Amino acid sequence: MGEEESTFHDLPLHARLQRGIEQIGYRTPTAIQRGAIPPAVLGRDIIGTSQTGTGKTAAFLLPILERLLEQPPGRIYALVLTPTRELAVQAERFLKQLAGHTSLRGIAVYGGVGMLEQERGLAGRAEVVIATPGRLLDHMQRGHVDFRWLKILVLDEADRMLDMGFLPDVRRILGRLPRERQTLLFSATMPPEVVRLSRDFLRDPKLVQVAETTVAAVGVSHLALPVPAQRKAGLLIELLRDAMMTSVLVFTRTKHRADHLVRQLERAGISAAVIHGNRSQNQRIAALEGFRSGHHRVLVATDIAARGIDVKDVSHVVNFDVPNEPEVYVHRVGRTARAQQRGDAYTLVSPEEEPDLRQVERLIGMPIPRSTIPGFDYHARDVPVPGAGRARPPRRGGDRRNRFPPPRRFDSDRGRGPRSSGRPRR
Repeated sequence: MGEEESTFHDLPLHARLQRGIEQIGYRTPTAIQRGAIPPAVLGRDIIGTSQTGTGKTAAFLLPILERLLEQPPGRIYALVLTPTRELAVQAERFLKQLAGHTSLRGIAVYGGVGMLEQERGLAGRAEVVIATPGRLLDHMQRGHVDFRWLKILVLDEADRMLDMGFLPDVRRILGRLPRERQTLLFSATMPPEVVRLSRDFLRDPKLVQVAETTVAAVGVSHLALPVPAQRKAGLLIELLRDAMMTSVLVFTRTKHRADHLVRQLERAGISAAVIHGNRSQNQRIAALEGFRSGHHRVLVATDIAARGIDVKDVSHVVNFDVPNEPEVYVHRVGRTARAQQRGDAYTLVSPEEEPDLRQVERLIGMPIPRSTIPGFDYHARDVPVPGAGRARPPRRGGDRRNRFPPPRRFDSDRGRGPRSSGRPRR
């Protein structure tokens, strides 16, 4: 059966789950869902790789729910480990929607909030636990978690979960789980060293690989803007003159740079919020909701948040700093062009960052065009210009294919400018 004819009714899922799928509005399963759900329902271990925004969360939640439908309630049968609070909250919300016509329940366990409510949820009120490793270990050390009946483990964003930052905590958790279990690994990228490491946790896994594991999401238009490091903020403010940049996600390397950049944007009259590890959970939720609602035009984030931001219609991703690890670029730019839409990824690259950008180009298998903005002073002091961030309305009747109204056009040294807008082409 071809992809155009395939529906969720072709997958081995109970009618109660099909009702939840229909209410969400899903009609056609993605490639990762078609490939992973049938063997996962049968209990196979899975390594699933697919581009960001292709439905990997449903690809592991639906088999979990299918396998647990007939289990006695009030026991923890499934554990989903995820690297960020935002991903945990997002997955819990999605689980509630999919399981809306069942009695199955889930709980998100993460830091930055009180433990009491989570403790109650862990004490027999949820069959699925979605957790960040650090907070889960806190609960485990206090005896709040009973994994005796655990049947399924999921490592979401597995490449991040199995790097050296999370690996010690992950090993401690896995050492206290039942050995007889199903294990599912899902990620947008799966470097060979992570695959080798995963063999410690999986048994005869089925590899479900959609396209190349290291290629950035289809539909993303990439553009690099060379600029001196001290002029990056000024160039970003200049870019934000474009009225088409309606919902912009900006990534920095550090928390300090994120906070400083937000202050510069606000002084320039641009509504911006910030999200990083030093912000409280309430502050992170408020920033994300403000960005989703359009109250904030710009959200500045560090890489820890790159995998936890699920916002529809992000028109542009801006790499204010080139990431040290090229795989991070894939996750960053995957925040736009989600669900087969289109979007733009700009990278502000200083001379010192060119080697890092070349690593990105090797990873995604394509050169990234370089461009400059006519009229921008690349040598001035980087002081925000009052009012620089106020978007100009598109000219009535003008050619919307030009990102900047004439004469504000990109000059590309490779003979190619950016695509017209972050909106889907018609």
